[in-house]
Amino acid sequence: MSPNRDRGELIRSEEELAVVKRQREAGRLRARKVVEHEQVEQVVPVGTEQAETERVEVAEGDSGKVETLADGSLSIPIFEERLVVEKRLVVRERIIIRKHTVFEDRLITADLRRERVEIEVDEEVMDRVTVEDDATA
Repeated sequence: MSPNRDRGELIRSEEELAVVKRQREAGRLRARKVVEHEQVEQVVPVGTEQAETERVEVAEGDSGKVETLADGSLSIPIFEERLVVEKRLVVRERIIIRKHTVFEDRLITADLRRERVEIEVDEEVMDRVTVEDDATA
């Protein structure tokens, strides 16, 4: 008889836990600008030129036209100030958004299967069989 024909083999397997981390999107951050309107009132001093008039009797030879009088008086235009309001966009601040990764430990629980080989030997052949006693075999 050939020694290989009388020999049998059995393969024992067991499961191992392999944890793989996958990055996924958990949510999003959205930043948007909201335009707020505010009505502003401001008191501004405004100057106007005023003229004083003096009523005098018409002198002889007065033509009724604008003239420079002998005393240096003139007929002049009267001016007023007009307000010109201008709005312009001014940068007030810059918003910087940064993100970072935070790591935390999480306990993973899983049931793993492990094969164990139990050998039964008939009593009639017990004296002819050698069994290794190995807890992992």
